Amino acid sequence: MTATTDPVRAGLPARAAALVYGTLAYAAFLAVFLYAIAFVEDTRLSIGQVTLVARTVDHGGIVGSAATALVVDALLLMLFAVQHSVMARPSFKRGWTRLVPAPVERSTYVLLATACLAVLMAFWRPLPGIVWDVPDGIIRPALIGVSLAGWLIVLSSTFLINHLDLFGLRQVIAHMQGRRLPSYRFGTPLWYALVRHPIYLGFLLAFWAAPTMTVGHLVFAVATTGYVLVGIQLEERDLVHAFGDEYRAYRRRVPMLIPGARRRA
Repeated sequence: MTATTDPVRAGLPARAAALVYGTLAYAAFLAVFLYAIAFVEDTRLSIGQVTLVARTVDHGGIVGSAATALVVDALLLMLFAVQHSVMARPSFKRGWTRLVPAPVERSTYVLLATACLAVLMAFWRPLPGIVWDVPDGIIRPALIGVSLAGWLIVLSSTFLINHLDLFGLRQVIAHMQGRRLPSYRFGTPLWYALVRHPIYLGFLLAFWAAPTMTVGHLVFAVATTGYVLVGIQLEERDLVHAFGDEYRAYRRRVPMLIPGARRRA
């Protein structure tokens, strides 16, 4: 299968290979995403003698000088942000699909994003200094609950807009069936009627609602918040281009990240 292969006319072996590739890319994403939850929540997990999560944002990495750790972590965060931002742009996709077959373009994006996240977690260097530490009581478990609710919002939001499409499975399944995908339709189900970017909101809740905030976790939270704010601007530009006045009206009606915030005039 080449990048110029017609998705409808491609032979069965090529279509089957695309389906296997897309499925494996999704499986890799799912495993790394679940690890990322434990990583951010600073939860090390073991079953018997088998360690499932050894490294977290605060534990398990190389402990050296704070300056070195800060540089390494910043470079890891930059790699993650650049890959996500650049490869998600329509202009990049148009050139990229000259090399990568269109049916697996999204799966390839997911696979590379997963690899970047795995590299970030594997080489992350903790900065253990304490910024705040909430004592035991009502507030501490409440913060943990808010953080976990953030992950739930992220996951549920992907299903609201089409989970299979977002992670490339819809594309390879349609390719396997020898049919073209219909055009995207604009919709605002559930969370999307409250804020325009519930996935980003969920991540921010997960990253910031920490009962114990270390310097390393703070660096992670600040950097990812910056990426979110920049990413929203790039994403909204693409959405306006794709949906025009329909998205402009939605943007005036619904706040960006904070439910109930003042709408645009």
